[in-house]
Amino acid sequence: MSGLRTLRSRLRRAYREIMKFGAVGLVGVLVNIGVFNLLRHSTQLQTVRASIIATIVAIVFNYIGFRYFTYRDRDKAGRTRELSLFLLFSAVGLVIENGVLYLATYGFGWDSQLQSNIFKFAGIGVATLFRFWSYRTWVFRTIPAREAVEQAESFLTVADRRPAPGLTAEPDRQRAKKAS
Repeated sequence: MSGLRTLRSRLRRAYREIMKFGAVGLVGVLVNIGVFNLLRHSTQLQTVRASIIATIVAIVFNYIGFRYFTYRDRDKAGRTRELSLFLLFSAVGLVIENGVLYLATYGFGWDSQLQSNIFKFAGIGVATLFRFWSYRTWVFRTIPAREAVEQAESFLTVADRRPAPGLTAEPDRQRAKKAS
């Protein structure tokens, strides 16, 4: 019965994680598509260049959303490492996303507004699968259970050694002498 309970708990956590990732991702997609279309209509930038800029804006938005909403409970010890990996995997996602758009635009000549948006969206979809896997696996890691237990034990050990406010540590020393 406990195995079934553990499975349900894991499924609930995975479901919540996917929903949070999806919420941040959906807003990120809206930012990405919005900036892309704004740049396409208000500047003379080529399609893929406008898309790359839009993707970079969305990457910044998504990092903030993932770090402080989706994965706020994950290991925060190595922020430099986390940000470096996030940028690395985001760059790979950028290449995947804009590679699809590049192929459609320059490989097949599909460059109308509707076609560009369709292939931009398709590229985002393919890149999202990669990003979800890589962010979850490499960037926003969970704290291993052993490490979490060690952190909790060290916290409790330190807390046990502190005298209560207004008291001295003398009674603790006396108890330690009696015990030895």
